[in-house]
Amino acid sequence: MKTLRNWSILLLGIASFALAGCNTMQGAGEDIEDAGDSIQDAAD
Repeated sequence: MKTLRNWSILLLGIASFALAGCNTMQGAGEDIEDAGDSIQDAAD
């Protein structure tokens, strides 16, 4: 039982980091897109 609990905690931790990573990458992508839009507007 103790091993199952340890595996559950490990998997929960990995899932938390994976979800946080996805949100971070999405935010970075949006920031880059906004910067590109600003440059394009300035060029026009």
